[in-house]
Amino acid sequence: MKVKVEIVGGAMMQNCYFAIEDDTNNAIIIDPGADSDRLINVIEKEKLNVKYIVLTHGHFDHIGACKDIKERYNTPVVICQGEEILIEYPENNLSHMINAKISLKADIALKDNEVFKFGDSLSFKALKTPGHTPGGMCLYFEKENILFSGDTLFYGSVGRTDFPYGNSSDLIKSVTRLKDLPDETVVYCGHGDKTTIGTEKNINPYMGNMYEY
Repeated sequence: MKVKVEIVGGAMMQNCYFAIEDDTNNAIIIDPGADSDRLINVIEKEKLNVKYIVLTHGHFDHIGACKDIKERYNTPVVICQGEEILIEYPENNLSHMINAKISLKADIALKDNEVFKFGDSLSFKALKTPGHTPGGMCLYFEKENILFSGDTLFYGSVGRTDFPYGNSSDLIKSVTRLKDLPDETVVYCGHGDKTTIGTEKNINPYMGNMYEY
């Protein structure tokens, strides 16, 4: 599997990812937050067959380009159960703050630990990781040792919980859950640099014992 990174979203500098099957160019696009023309150009240039739009969570900087991509390619939108309350309401996904008023409907809502297959050979497990948002999820590609963490886990830090429906206790539980993944798991974060689970267990205070819940 190839991973292509596109940094979008202006000041928010949000990471949008393409997870691409090696032999077929079947792909998913993860968190297309903005710059839809640019992302469409990538799809066309790379000749990608984008099967699904997958959202780690529903804040505006992760969903802003969904409508344009879905309309162009008839691509279903995939979320984790519980995130409907964000993607459907601008006041909850914070798009009202940028006068965008984004409202989306999901086509598929995954359950925690559900395995989702796409392409001929690729699949990920949906790990529900609430805290930053109520239905946030990480995408775990076990065979590839890759995790797309959205805004749950960052290099040396975690996501904010002071937005609507954020919960700090839930976030710490979610991050603690990720400690069980293999140390060599590569973590592609929603913002900033990639990291590994092993690195975060060594440097990230939220993965240590200083926080109780």
